[in-house]
Amino acid sequence: MIKFGVIGTNWITEMFIEAAYQTSEYQLTTVYSRTEERAQTFIDQLKVSHDTITTATTMSDLLASDIDLVYIASPNALHYEQAKAVITAGKHVIVEKPVASNPTEFSDLQTALAQHPDVLLFEAARHVHQPNFKKIKETMKTLPMLQGATLVYQKYSSRFDAYLAGQEPNVLTRKFSAGALYDLGVYPLYAALDLFGTPQAVQYIPTLLRNGADGKGTAILVYPDYTVTLLFGKSANSYLPSEIYGQKETISISNITELESVTYHDGNGNQKEISTPVDDNPMIHEAQDFANIIKDPNGQREVYNNWFRLSQQVNQTLFDLRQSAGIEFPADKRE
Repeated sequence: MIKFGVIGTNWITEMFIEAAYQTSEYQLTTVYSRTEERAQTFIDQLKVSHDTITTATTMSDLLASDIDLVYIASPNALHYEQAKAVITAGKHVIVEKPVASNPTEFSDLQTALAQHPDVLLFEAARHVHQPNFKKIKETMKTLPMLQGATLVYQKYSSRFDAYLAGQEPNVLTRKFSAGALYDLGVYPLYAALDLFGTPQAVQYIPTLLRNGADGKGTAILVYPDYTVTLLFGKSANSYLPSEIYGQKETISISNITELESVTYHDGNGNQKEISTPVDDNPMIHEAQDFANIIKDPNGQREVYNNWFRLSQQVNQTLFDLRQSAGIEFPADKRE
């Protein structure tokens, strides 16, 4: 059983905990929050046994508790320092995307991992672990040629009304290394790099908010024979599907993150549903994949290395896109 603690008392943390318990591989032992009241309130609402769960109000208390792993779902700007502290303490760590604000932070985490070779770092990008994403990859191999893709994930943020009212929500400010690209944009970018590899060049055209953060935008990834276009945002809703283009064939995806429906069109008027029903909790498969590696790190080393390289490529490409748009984070100036 993998004993784990969590940083972040929000809906995505609750979703991961429920997914972890559905795999029967994990046991939650510690919830970290800056106040014990908030931590306890979060514990009380969980749909799992509370008997073995304790609270921690400092990182030192969390890392001194009986855990093998820490799951981090705090604001983006805190991911790097918290992940580094966990690695240094000799614990495995799962970090919600993005794992770091820039390549400098990512490189520093690599250095910490090299100093603690038994520790594993995972970036939680749930959609690339789902069966329907693997169906997409398998179907792409059958296409006679590729001509790029348009990948869409644009959803009105529950915090955008607060922004319009003059507030500065964490998810919509550069102070916390946030905005559309570093939130919803990570999903189509992860899919693009996993499906098509690293691009030759990138360009990001954002719609900026009054505070300089991006509310939505279009990213263009340039490959030798085609481009991949990413549309994402937090200031409006989109109901467009995502598409991957072959010659006359097209793979149509209802939502590149949720992956409820994936359809293959042969270009001759025929179409075939290639997806399977999705789980109620979309984090089950990543939780199981991470557990498999933690239990057998040597046997699963190649799989782990591939995921880690993908995480590094995503981090670098996020930074390159942001630089192309002139968007700077305070974390970029951190020594």
